[in-house]
Amino acid sequence: MRTKKKNIKSRLIVLVCFIVIIPVAWILVVRLEGEKPSITLELPSPSLGKTQELSLSVSDAKSGVRRIWIGLIKDGKEVDLFKKDLPFAGFIRGGIIHQESFNIVVEPVKMGITDGKAMLRMVARDYSWRGWLQGNTTYLEKDVIIDTHAPEVGILSKAHNVNQGGAGLVIFRVSEPCPKSGVFVGENFFPGYPGVFKDNTILMAFFALDYEQGPGTKIFVTATDVAGNSSRAGFPYYIKRKVFKKDVLEISDRFLNWKMTEFDVDISPDSPTPLVDKFLKINREVRLDNYKQLLSIVENTDKELYWKGAFLRLPKSARRAGFADHRSYKYKGHIIDRQIHMGVDLASVARSPVSASNTGKVVFAGYLGIYGKTVIIDHGFGLFSMYSHLSSFRVKKEQMVSKGEIIGRTGTTGLAGGDHLHFGMLVHNTFVNPIEWWDASWIKNNISDKIDTVKPNPDKPEPN
Repeated sequence: MRTKKKNIKSRLIVLVCFIVIIPVAWILVVRLEGEKPSITLELPSPSLGKTQELSLSVSDAKSGVRRIWIGLIKDGKEVDLFKKDLPFAGFIRGGIIHQESFNIVVEPVKMGITDGKAMLRMVARDYSWRGWLQGNTTYLEKDVIIDTHAPEVGILSKAHNVNQGGAGLVIFRVSEPCPKSGVFVGENFFPGYPGVFKDNTILMAFFALDYEQGPGTKIFVTATDVAGNSSRAGFPYYIKRKVFKKDVLEISDRFLNWKMTEFDVDISPDSPTPLVDKFLKINREVRLDNYKQLLSIVENTDKELYWKGAFLRLPKSARRAGFADHRSYKYKGHIIDRQIHMGVDLASVARSPVSASNTGKVVFAGYLGIYGKTVIIDHGFGLFSMYSHLSSFRVKKEQMVSKGEIIGRTGTTGLAGGDHLHFGMLVHNTFVNPIEWWDASWIKNNISDKIDTVKPNPDKPEPN
């Protein structure tokens, strides 16, 4: 009997351990966890400007985040930037929030903080029972520089006469290194580059007006320093209005039967006019897709001027279509579409040799939808030339080519109705009139002379 009672007592003790002691031990282990919260700060630059937005992320997977605090310390003075207590789920469960992100705006001038060296201090605490229920604590400190003064911009080039659909050049000086500087034309930004002059505070920016931007378009230089401070500088300019030609292209059944087979485009089987529908889809949707692909090709440019002097055009050629011609496409007496022709069509004898219009690096050599076989050359500083509808090409991507070097032959690939070269010029993401770049006088007046007249004089080589 005594043995039986002893066995019952032992079982009760074991049962109590399971019911009370083990859960309590488990809770103590879990709630007394020692893993500290994690703090991640996205700081674009070690310099904080007049207005700076910081992105902060705090996480604690086990106990949840209890509190976050950020302060800025400068000359012994501590300023609270941000503090927040996060919600509590209960004594056993801990915190409700295990991860949270914050955007914090820092404005040193409004806070009475002067320029100079400072420190960002961040503290995060969790809901662990560690530290006599105070939780685990993480400290993070970052040295920063307060810089609230915008860079100064000085315009060094003089006359800026630009055609609607044409290009221009501005030369300017910045008072400090600026990761972003250049020219705004309306909402379009054209970056400036150092390197032509020994003084790297002097930058050059080629800019362009598209065919729709005429007089009244706002143009100015802007510069943003490493702290995010920005400044603008205006300069005198004159925009000459251009009226572009209107043209009507007759679309024949012969053309449709010939060219539509070149494109793999799906059309509804129920269409009563499948070839016309296919043409319209190519002329609209494929054209737009090709333009987007083209923009990605010219997104990056070498920060070196490869070219020199006037650009070459296809020799002994006649111009068949001009830049920014407003084309109407007519089929059986009805206008079925309208598009803008962003280049110049040049025709000579069939399969005429095509040479590089100036020195540069090949950034594309392949098939480009409506443009057919195409070569695109980067001449540096955002200037590109484009050669389309080729029957063949003899260059490859990354290859350097010299002015006058044969790169291919004219043809009828793409949406071409006859053997010719479609020649285009781009300044960054904007097509411009190639005629300007074929003109030695225009090059001299608008580019070379500007470079030569900027002081100090000995450092002004022409583009090479």
